[in-house]
Amino acid sequence: MTRGRRTHASAELEVRLLREGIVESVHHAQAAICDDRGRILLMAGDAETATFARSALKPFQALAVTTTGTLERYGLTDRDLAIICSSHKGSIHQVRQVFNILWRADIDPGAVQCPTPIGKQSPLQDNCSGKHAGMLAVCQQRGLPLNTYLQANHPIQQLILAKIAELLKIPGAEFIVAKDDCGAPTYFMQLRQMAWLYAQLASGNSLDMERISRAMTHHPIMVSGDGEFDTELMRLTEGEIVSKSGAEGIQCVGRVGEGLGLAIKVADGAKRAKYAIAIHVLKQMGWITPSVAEALSETYLTIGRYKRLDVVGELSML
Repeated sequence: MTRGRRTHASAELEVRLLREGIVESVHHAQAAICDDRGRILLMAGDAETATFARSALKPFQALAVTTTGTLERYGLTDRDLAIICSSHKGSIHQVRQVFNILWRADIDPGAVQCPTPIGKQSPLQDNCSGKHAGMLAVCQQRGLPLNTYLQANHPIQQLILAKIAELLKIPGAEFIVAKDDCGAPTYFMQLRQMAWLYAQLASGNSLDMERISRAMTHHPIMVSGDGEFDTELMRLTEGEIVSKSGAEGIQCVGRVGEGLGLAIKVADGAKRAKYAIAIHVLKQMGWITPSVAEALSETYLTIGRYKRLDVVGELSML
């Protein structure tokens, strides 16, 4: 996935867990900020570090829905589009939104092939069920087989791959593909490429991506849920930030209207560390106000009465 001359690495970011001011644990992270032309503006660590995009890929998998007329064919709304991009908590209203997509597209819920979460009753309660419902709706609209929609060579997955490859201006055959936990394909890519994708999502230069961004920022409760980082960040920033987490320490953010994207990878995959890094970088960049930074810090940097997270390091120019 590395093309051309590699960038020079800078110092990584460090997240320290402090217990009454004394360092107890440390996480290391890398980050990159790109513009919508793919130029690296700032970074910490190596912007060409590659990893799986995981659920941060969902807004771009949703391009299969927005570019094929599927939304219009089945009368789907921005709330439906937001749940398609989501990693939701399986709440009643979120599951109902997933069911709405299937109902409008005349798809039996049994066609959804993501796993049933432990202790739950239905695959629709899985955090990826919205993505699966969107894929199935495109299949239904195009007359494609439903039972094999998760296979990498299925036309829906090839369509998604083509959209992502087009955005990154590289052949789809160059991507390394693997199964995500939900069974759908995920792709191995560099941090700078993830940042570039989010810069394009936030740029407003594509009507299809602008609709995805608008759906996520206008309906943040659908994207994750109350108390979850993506939802709270988008609520507090009121349409100025589009945000999507991925498993194993992935966090991606776009600055809406400015065509700037941020991608973060925590080396050990710690969720708490990626949120701390995101708050730290967003403050450094001036993408969030002091009051928003304070609200997020109270929720995600303070851990009980005696512990808090502290970030050391800054993004630097090449």
